Amino acid sequence: MQKILTVVGTRPNIIKITRFTHESQKYLSIEHSLLHTGQHYSQNMSDVFFSELQLKQPDFVLKINASTVVSQLVNIMQGIEQTVQSYKPDLMIVVGDVNSTLAAALVANKMNIRLAHLESGLRSFDRSMPEEINRIITDSITDIFFVTEQSGVENLTNENKLPEQIFLVGNTMIDTLVAYDEHIKASPILHNLQLKPASYALMTMHRPGNVDTKEGLLKIIEVIDYLTQRIRLVFPIHPRTFNKIKEFDLQNKLSANKNLILMDPAGYLDFQNLILHSLFVITDSGGIQEETTFRQIPCITLRPNTERPCTVSIGSNTLLNFDLDKIKATVEQIFSNTYKTCAIPPLWDGKATERIFEVLSKL
Repeated sequence: MQKILTVVGTRPNIIKITRFTHESQKYLSIEHSLLHTGQHYSQNMSDVFFSELQLKQPDFVLKINASTVVSQLVNIMQGIEQTVQSYKPDLMIVVGDVNSTLAAALVANKMNIRLAHLESGLRSFDRSMPEEINRIITDSITDIFFVTEQSGVENLTNENKLPEQIFLVGNTMIDTLVAYDEHIKASPILHNLQLKPASYALMTMHRPGNVDTKEGLLKIIEVIDYLTQRIRLVFPIHPRTFNKIKEFDLQNKLSANKNLILMDPAGYLDFQNLILHSLFVITDSGGIQEETTFRQIPCITLRPNTERPCTVSIGSNTLLNFDLDKIKATVEQIFSNTYKTCAIPPLWDGKATERIFEVLSKL
């Protein structure tokens, strides 16, 4: 029996492993357990996803209390160490690029546990992004690489990883979209917000480089002011962004905007319904670039780079940073139905988790 421990800590992590229990149960040779570090601790940012997607609760949950990134990493590592000492896994799977990923990878390395990295090989080549450092360090000590897109294979090859370590399996986030498609389409969120399909745009903003300064927030508000002259804008606001808006006393600039719908972070099904029926999405998120690409909904990403280049070269994503003139030009293309053609990347078919556990069963 091979004991596998998967570690998650944030909303995007959870969404990427929703099919793990289902697929692992197909193999008598695999015992799969889930550890939640508690990095995302709020009801709206974590717990709601287990309940609304009817997922098995984690086998292990850490209660992390940390005021800084370093203390968070230390506390997560200590909690994972204790779990590993008692559970004794043969393999640890880490997901994505968050702090929980880095912490778990380091514990696996120091405790001589084989490490698999889901979503490995992605690179923005921007070391000012904390996620990029997490990705690079994690991949430097990973044994088994599960890759979502061809750029990941190329990056890992350039970093001298062996071909027999690298598995291009597709995107497990798409597995969740496919598995819950009927539930997504049944969400009442448009009715609740009194919206019609394609009558609104959807925005998310949360990256520290965009929201942690007054200058960055004023740029976001400038974009909001432009967009809401053309269309209603739904903005589920991340706790980090909300707190920074309050800190810089910018609430009035948003509350006075009658075409802006501010709301708390949405549950998974509601949010995916909002994506599905939006005219376009404007974001700084990584995962949303993938979800909009699968849905073939135009996506404007306000970042100078992306670690998911296939969403731009194949999919529906356009990378613009905060160039308002280019944002306006792209929005006009969307309104005039002259936006670029797009497709769904290879292996984004809802079966990535199946491929992962097929590989794991042969290890």
